Amino acid sequence: MKVTVERAQLLKSLGHVHRVVERRNTIPILGNVLVRAENAKLSLKATDLDLEVTETLPAETATAGSTTVPAHMFYDIVRKLPDGSQIVLEADGDRAVLAIRAGRSRFTLQTLPENDFPDLAAGDMSHSFNLAAKDVKRLIDRTQFAISTEETRYYLNGIYLHAAGSAKAATLRGVATDGHRLAQLDLVQPKGAEGMPGVIVPRKTVGEVQRLIEDNEAEVTIELSQAKIRFTIGNVVLTSKLIDGTFPDYGRVIPQGNDKELVVDKKDFENAVDRVSTISSERGRAVKLSLSPGKLVLSVTNPDSGSATEEIEVEYASDALDIGFNSRYLLDIAAQIEGDVATLKLADPGSPTLVQDKDDKSALYVLMPMRV
Repeated sequence: MKVTVERAQLLKSLGHVHRVVERRNTIPILGNVLVRAENAKLSLKATDLDLEVTETLPAETATAGSTTVPAHMFYDIVRKLPDGSQIVLEADGDRAVLAIRAGRSRFTLQTLPENDFPDLAAGDMSHSFNLAAKDVKRLIDRTQFAISTEETRYYLNGIYLHAAGSAKAATLRGVATDGHRLAQLDLVQPKGAEGMPGVIVPRKTVGEVQRLIEDNEAEVTIELSQAKIRFTIGNVVLTSKLIDGTFPDYGRVIPQGNDKELVVDKKDFENAVDRVSTISSERGRAVKLSLSPGKLVLSVTNPDSGSATEEIEVEYASDALDIGFNSRYLLDIAAQIEGDVATLKLADPGSPTLVQDKDDKSALYVLMPMRV
């Protein structure tokens, strides 16, 4: 194999694929990236057996061929080579090394045979549809924070993507929950998503897709089956296994009858929660919301360090109510509200609260209260 490629392009592509490779691997080949040159193209592929990323870039191919080299080391070498340089990659079949040349720099990396590199064969995909990159990014941004990190409830370790809504207003819905909070976002259902199976997209996959979207104007092709999902973004193809489990019936958690409505300026609320929570203990993090008509008092009491209160003006016309929340979770949800005004629908101190953007009902958040 002998191929010449432009440094900036190679660095960008390696940046996309090398992230999938785990730093510590018991299987040596999984620490490598597969490099294949053919037909004026260079393709790079990396996998961790659950997730596979492939990217193709233009190159001058003198001799076609393929090999695998340590992913992180290859990335570091290319990163440190001079900007604007042309990089020559050369492997000769007899010796198990890849030579990397650029200007006066020369490196050789140990290789492993391409035949050992695992292939995450995707099989037939039952559904395929296109979404604007900005919509995919928004779906991930608005729900990702609520994904559970608890390994025992593995079926909550991802975003549940499924067709929802009614025949009149069919939606593609993403839902994530960790048992303490829930995030849900609806997009207009794209053509091709009708009747798709509900799938749980793993946390790592979701994070990679989010990072791969660099142009909000691009289009993302999503293909899926019961066991796999594939995202195609420009020259990058990401294939991933899905979480094999049943997502809980989240609809039962979303409160329907919360009649106490609090309308609050998002920025004021966020800043007030942030300020008073400075006092809260790492473990407790509880902030108390005391509501009375037209007024909200936020307070934190920490027996070890002191107390804090702040009052803000709000729109609230129901009975007085005291309710506590984890301040970290409150801030996470406030950060998701895209508009300037948030609506909180409350019932009582022991029931979940519903949070939405006042002017945009496509996203909703549910937060469980804490005892204060």
